[in-house]
Amino acid sequence: MDTLPEAAACRAVHPPSLEGSEQKLFDYLTGWLGGPPVYVQKHGHPMLRRRHLHAPIAGAEIEGWLLCFRQAWAETVTDAALTAAVMPQVEHLARHMRNREDAAWTPPD
Repeated sequence: MDTLPEAAACRAVHPPSLEGSEQKLFDYLTGWLGGPPVYVQKHGHPMLRRRHLHAPIAGAEIEGWLLCFRQAWAETVTDAALTAAVMPQVEHLARHMRNREDAAWTPPD
């Protein structure tokens, strides 16, 4: 997130240090992927949209986060079947986090 220009909007809504965000993501994914519910034990129910309402999340933030996640996933996970099973769910979740529309977006009539 710190090095990809395409992730600048996503990076801007995070604190200066990503250490806490990285740990929370690790804790969340541990439980989400079938391991112990570390995030819930530490922080309670995830309520992801609610926990992110303070941050404006639209297309640029979502796509920047997904770019970073996809890159990290590709560097870590080599199992194509696992990637095929997990990535659509991650993409759906990322898009679910939207809490504002893009400036150029016009609602349909």
